[in-house]
Amino acid sequence: MIRFEHVTKRFGRYVAVDDLNTTVPAQQAYAFWGPNGAGKTTVIKCLLGLLRYEGRIAVNGFDAAR
Repeated sequence: MIRFEHVTKRFGRYVAVDDLNTTVPAQQAYAFWGPNGAGKTTVIKCLLGLLRYEGRIAVNGFDAAR
């Protein structure tokens, strides 16, 4: 399970992801779908630990930021 809790990512004044709250249950496939600049890649980079962010991302209960 992947849980996003109040995840926000800013680049200067630009808010790329604003207060994302969602849960992806285990053994489920999800797609991020949206226009260019919607924050899809930014969310994945936060999940992978490539970008710092505000809020919490947990994978199977473990903090993804660690």
